[in-house]
Amino acid sequence: MRVIKDTEFGGERPLYAEKDLRLENVIINPGESALKETARIEAVGCEFKGKYPFWCTDGFTVENCIFREGARAALWYSKDCRMSDTLVEAPKMFREMDGVILRNVRIPNAQETFWHCRNLDIQQVEVTGADYIYMHCDGIRIKDYRQQGNYSFQYARNVEIRDSILDTKDAFWESENVTVYNSHLNGEYLGWYSRNLRLVGCRISGTQPLCYAENLILEDCTFDEDADLAFEYSTVQARILSPVTSVKNPKSGRIVANSYGEIILDKNIKAPGDCEILTWNK
Repeated sequence: MRVIKDTEFGGERPLYAEKDLRLENVIINPGESALKETARIEAVGCEFKGKYPFWCTDGFTVENCIFREGARAALWYSKDCRMSDTLVEAPKMFREMDGVILRNVRIPNAQETFWHCRNLDIQQVEVTGADYIYMHCDGIRIKDYRQQGNYSFQYARNVEIRDSILDTKDAFWESENVTVYNSHLNGEYLGWYSRNLRLVGCRISGTQPLCYAENLILEDCTFDEDADLAFEYSTVQARILSPVTSVKNPKSGRIVANSYGEIILDKNIKAPGDCEILTWNK
């Protein structure tokens, strides 16, 4: 493997189509597509300032690097990426990627990140400003993760999340086959129009959660007081260990909770309209 260290590049495509290359303490200055159409690249202690550095890259490792804001849209149309101990200040990262492993990564401007990606393995990652993150992704495994940003995981499929905090309005809309364990889900309109959403040991905050959902399962979850008007038009099996402020017109299934502030079953309920709503002492 050829090694380049302690230098700088700029302009357009300075390392185009390189193979088997290791970069150490290299600065990629403003320009475009520094490492486009490359393969088997290692970047250690590098700083990226120019746009689109890793496009169409087949196999690369990024360790202890910084992607400045100017390195926007840095990782697109690539596969087999491992990134660790890295700060990503640039927006719109990770598009059309297949095979991404992240460990100890911070993304403070994560707007429109992870679109149309497959096979993501994410641990010890913190993202903020993460509006529309994980759109149309398939095959996501997340653990020890912190997120602030709205409209996340829309149209995502085959997702598993553990031990995380998600502060996100409109999460999991029209998602399919999502399981979340031991996490705090805070935000309005959680899980609307989802299919096969399963929440295990989760804390749920925010108004009108889990409506219009199909095959919704909750196991040993708790609801905060603001999680009102829950389950409208959903098919649901729920075991809730806390009081629930209000339930509105669930479509079918069974809900068991500690207590209910209000149960709303009105003329707008949809057939079959036969959901059992019980408390633990009955």
